[in-house]
Amino acid sequence: MKEFQIKTAQNISINQNTANVGTRIAAYLIDGAIIFFYIIFIIFVGSKIKSDTSLAWSVYSLFFLPVLLYHLLFESFFDGQSPGKMAMNIRVVKLDGSKPTLSNYLIRWLLRFVDISITTGGIAVISILVSGRGQRVGDVAAGTTVVSENFTIGLHQTLLQEIPEDYVPRYPQVISLTDKQIQNIKQIKNEALKAGDFGLIRKLAEKTASLIQVSPEEKNLEFIDNIIKDYNYYAQKG
Repeated sequence: MKEFQIKTAQNISINQNTANVGTRIAAYLIDGAIIFFYIIFIIFVGSKIKSDTSLAWSVYSLFFLPVLLYHLLFESFFDGQSPGKMAMNIRVVKLDGSKPTLSNYLIRWLLRFVDISITTGGIAVISILVSGRGQRVGDVAAGTTVVSENFTIGLHQTLLQEIPEDYVPRYPQVISLTDKQIQNIKQIKNEALKAGDFGLIRKLAEKTASLIQVSPEEKNLEFIDNIIKDYNYYAQKG
């Protein structure tokens, strides 16, 4: 699993693990199996339909459309994940770590025919291995990559901190955040403090408040610290 740095909009560097080739192939095979059984099902259903040839082809075309759009639809509506990617815990993201737009997903999908379909994945594998950022041709063109959400360093090592026994959390909404999000919040806060960039602290507080849909009354830095403590509290209680 290779690690590379992504740059946030505030020029803060965050380390990110790219999904390795084996994991991506496994996700591809899972998706392929789903598509295969769907096609078998459509052929079976189609064989039971008694109709003229033109109507039959129209029905087949309609039901085969999801096969053609499979990856585009799933990645667009499920935050960069197809069923195979969900199973392997990997996700498509932009190089700055943000969520891709529809145009990013569309470019990746269009170029699947070049680096995966036509070449049976050969170009994709070579591109992923040599790019340094886990990018196939479609990713390079779209400005995306596929990252792993399996951290080699666990929550206990990276996030967990001592919480007093009588600690009372203020924001139960933090349970909607992920380990990755808390890790990024903590890292951006630390980098901002080192740089003395309190404007970034303010933006981080605003973004975090927006994510969990709260209106904090304390100062920005205190709010961020409380969010991290609250997350640790619920993680330890869970």
